[in-house]
Amino acid sequence: MDLVGPLDKSARGHQYILVILDYATRYPEAIPMRKANSQNIAKELVHVFARVGIPKEILTDQGTPFVSRLMRDLCKSLSIRTLRTSVYHPQTDGLVERFNRTLKGMLRKVVSRDGKDWDLLLPYLLFAVREVPQSSTGFSPFELLYGRHPRGILDVLRETWEEQGVPGTNVVQHVEQMQGRMARIVPLVRQHMEQAQSVQKLHYDQRATVREFKRGDRVMVLVPTAESKLLAQWQGPYEVLEKVSPVNYRLSQPNRRKKEAVFHINLLKQWRDREASAVAMGDITIGSLAFEQSVSISAELTPEQAEQANDMVERNGDVFSPIPGRTWEITHDILTEPGATVRINSYRIPEARREAVRAEVKKMLELGVIEASHSNWSSPIVLVPKPDGSIRFCNDFRKLNEVSKFDAYPMPRVDELVERLGKARFLSVLDLTKGYWQIPLSERAREKTAFTTPDGLFQYTIMPFGLHGAPATFQRLMDKLLRPHAHYASAYLDDVIIHSTDWDSHLPKVEAVLDTFRRLG
Repeated sequence: MDLVGPLDKSARGHQYILVILDYATRYPEAIPMRKANSQNIAKELVHVFARVGIPKEILTDQGTPFVSRLMRDLCKSLSIRTLRTSVYHPQTDGLVERFNRTLKGMLRKVVSRDGKDWDLLLPYLLFAVREVPQSSTGFSPFELLYGRHPRGILDVLRETWEEQGVPGTNVVQHVEQMQGRMARIVPLVRQHMEQAQSVQKLHYDQRATVREFKRGDRVMVLVPTAESKLLAQWQGPYEVLEKVSPVNYRLSQPNRRKKEAVFHINLLKQWRDREASAVAMGDITIGSLAFEQSVSISAELTPEQAEQANDMVERNGDVFSPIPGRTWEITHDILTEPGATVRINSYRIPEARREAVRAEVKKMLELGVIEASHSNWSSPIVLVPKPDGSIRFCNDFRKLNEVSKFDAYPMPRVDELVERLGKARFLSVLDLTKGYWQIPLSERAREKTAFTTPDGLFQYTIMPFGLHGAPATFQRLMDKLLRPHAHYASAYLDDVIIHSTDWDSHLPKVEAVLDTFRRLG
């Protein structure tokens, strides 16, 4: 069971669809709803139970309407066992999720231009789905539920052409025919489902790797960001409390509102402390700063392909560096009108954050990113909290951008890049380490980036984040880097995507781009 929506409000006020799917027969129900609350869901469930009977189990996600006290009391009173999917892992209820996708695709094809009649079309779409044989069972959902083939539009047309009606039978004959038919169908359905599950398991196991965590292990969790459910990032580390099932683990989350949660193993990866990482991957030290050096390689590669990729990384270890390089192929300039100056007082910095600011300034000084300044320009700094609890050091260059000339250099279109990747079987993404920090500023532009801190005035020697002309300058550099490899490389800001349909020719292409990076700094 799942909810679809909110959709465009229909003329009758419906915005949601309650989807119910029987796992045994694949028989779907799609009920339009005005509000997706537990009261309406409970009422519709009672109506469905009155037609087809009370189920023994119901599988849902952990949405608020499904885990409410009302739903819990309803299932308890009807002796229904409630099953929950792991958080952020809709594959657990993949059958319903796949039907939701099919249903929404069908609705887009048939709704009117204003989209106000979709709720009236649901019965017709459901009938079309119910009378089509399923690949996993070999029979239509209607036939498995009612024990007979549905009389559909094609049957009506055939009867009209043949000018003959459907012969009638009495009740006893109808029951005997249904029982005999179901006795023949059930073994076939079981056989078809076992074959379908075997094929699906074979395809999944080809890419899956067996992993297991123990109580006390520290893991990272891949969860959607607060800004968008479509964007996910690794958060943690969290401690494993127990293994709930072969694929689910209960984790402790002391810094979140819900202190404990169950996650699917596909959303977890082993946490490696900096000390352990230094031994496994190697660290690079500059002054008092230590940088972890690591390269992620897809787990979907075969062992032989993974070994070849690792060899390629080792041969190009100087390029896979956590320390930003410095190119001299291009410089970034900030063009302003004569006589224009930006001078803004610094924002208040809480006492608890001052040590973090000093640490970041010290780090940038050691990397040569900034230098002491005597400029008459000044922009404030802004501290932005990250999801992991740390802070991001930013600059408020809005006033500087207002007096700077805009660079209209064309940026790549994402849809065009996706089209270029359409036929690829292997993708490699090369992300430049702090890409903006690899481009130096011109001498006259440096003083314009000056910013104030509690310990003095500093200015950038490299191109900082926040300037509205920075993406254009960076794209100029990327175009220059990739021009020799334009037939198989696509660039979008700091990501270079190498794509290929042949693994044997894929790694040489990656190494060619790495050689270009090395040559241009």
